[in-house]
Amino acid sequence: MTKYLLAATAIFLLAPGAAAQEDRPAYVRALAAGYKASFICSNLFNGGISEQQTVADDLRGTYSNLNPIFPTLAATIDRERRTVSVPYDPAMPPRIAAWRPGLGCTQLPIGASTEAISTLPQLGVKPPNFDSKPWPMGDRQATALPSGDAAAIGRVTANAFDRRTYGQGSETTAVLVVEKGRIVSERYRRDLNMHSSQRTWSVGKSIAGTIIGAATQQGVLDVKAPAPVPEWQRPGDPRRAITTDQLLRMASGLNSDHAGNRTDALYFGGIGVADQAGGWPLVAPPGTAFRYANNDTVLAIRGLQHVLRDGGRSLRFPFEALLWKIGMTRTVPETDWRGHFILSSQVWTTARDLARLGLLHLHDGVWNGERILPAGWTGYVRSHGPAQPSSGFGYGATWWTFPKESGLPQDAIVAQGNRGQYVVVIPSRSTVIVRRGFDATGMNFDLAQFTSDLLRAFG
Repeated sequence: MTKYLLAATAIFLLAPGAAAQEDRPAYVRALAAGYKASFICSNLFNGGISEQQTVADDLRGTYSNLNPIFPTLAATIDRERRTVSVPYDPAMPPRIAAWRPGLGCTQLPIGASTEAISTLPQLGVKPPNFDSKPWPMGDRQATALPSGDAAAIGRVTANAFDRRTYGQGSETTAVLVVEKGRIVSERYRRDLNMHSSQRTWSVGKSIAGTIIGAATQQGVLDVKAPAPVPEWQRPGDPRRAITTDQLLRMASGLNSDHAGNRTDALYFGGIGVADQAGGWPLVAPPGTAFRYANNDTVLAIRGLQHVLRDGGRSLRFPFEALLWKIGMTRTVPETDWRGHFILSSQVWTTARDLARLGLLHLHDGVWNGERILPAGWTGYVRSHGPAQPSSGFGYGATWWTFPKESGLPQDAIVAQGNRGQYVVVIPSRSTVIVRRGFDATGMNFDLAQFTSDLLRAFG
């Protein structure tokens, strides 16, 4: 089953393409400094992960053009102000990442000084604490015995951590399995626990699609209508015809750096969403070609925030409409320095919060009797549009589907992210599977085989 996973993950686990940047060594150092500042800041202040652990996990096995630079850059952590600064050029201010409650760490633009921190938007409300509530809103009474062979399920879970059964050199940090609403298997790497957060990478796209679903349910957005991206609204702009649905399906027809584009300027360079994502031209009629691109998801959320209008409501909406409604209180979607969410990747969350996301889709968008997503939304995000990847996993609307050849249930939806972040939702088996990791670039955890082995253990 590895071949199916390779085809899908190759889309977003791409070679760094450093050749185009070799003539810009100062910029590459600025990116490396921004990467280091961002990861140390987000890990430390979102989830309590130390600088040393960040260096060991997040600053290795990633981008070959940045990896050699990280050890040459020293980070300064200001725990009182909750900032991380990384100098990279004596003629320039350091790269700075600054933390805010609920919104995590934001990178200041290259060249900005600490004075810019006071201009960053604030969420203005504190996340609730549901820990003492029963699962799934909280963490109490979360576990139960599985319906199948508990010992076999335990062995499959343990094998995910052995660095060889599902991929030589794989690095699993968490496995969590939910059956019929309760956690029946849960294991973490010994230095982590159920409240340890990691970056979602592209699992953030599936979170973004779910936020769009909540907006659709509330009548804020119509996914079939042209996406309300403000940069496209001048008369005569052909991009005005692109729908939110086409953005969710990676079928916008827009150009990008390359397929599966590395949006380094946005993720690590401190550039804003509007500058990065809004200016790309069409290269194909919308809806006719599949091109995996971070920009499409960023633009879908950009349109939603524009409808909500920049300011308090546009920042609060993901929390009040979705995350806090389903107990995802340790999920931190981060923004650019102007307050625009980078929901294609820049989210920190826990395995339990991802299981909650899976449970919402398992129950077709209903949570504790309240409809959060439109009826049939799970079927919508699973349904394939006319534009599809050339091989391997299929793509719905921010969620993937297993290939038929895998032999896995065809009602499953899969969230996938770089370095081995996965959420599998299988309604026909009342099952949610979460696997998290720090797999090196080019190393592919065999999710299809792992899922198959778990289902077989359930009987």
